[in-house]
Amino acid sequence: MHAVTLSPKFQVVIPLLVRRTMGLRAGQKMQVIEYEGRIELIPDRDIAELRGFLKGIDTKFEREEDRV
Repeated sequence: MHAVTLSPKFQVVIPLLVRRTMGLRAGQKMQVIEYEGRIELIPDRDIAELRGFLKGIDTKFEREEDRV
């Protein structure tokens, strides 16, 4: 876990190791979520990066009758 400091302008710097691991870029948009007393940053991804992320998912399961 990495510690960061909130600046007087309410900004934080994401540590280099985290930026590299997550492939974050300068100027990238993020979604900010407050959840159970914590702040979560969710990076927006280009739609092209999402291509194929569901490959191999098992779609064979029983559906409820009103959902078929």
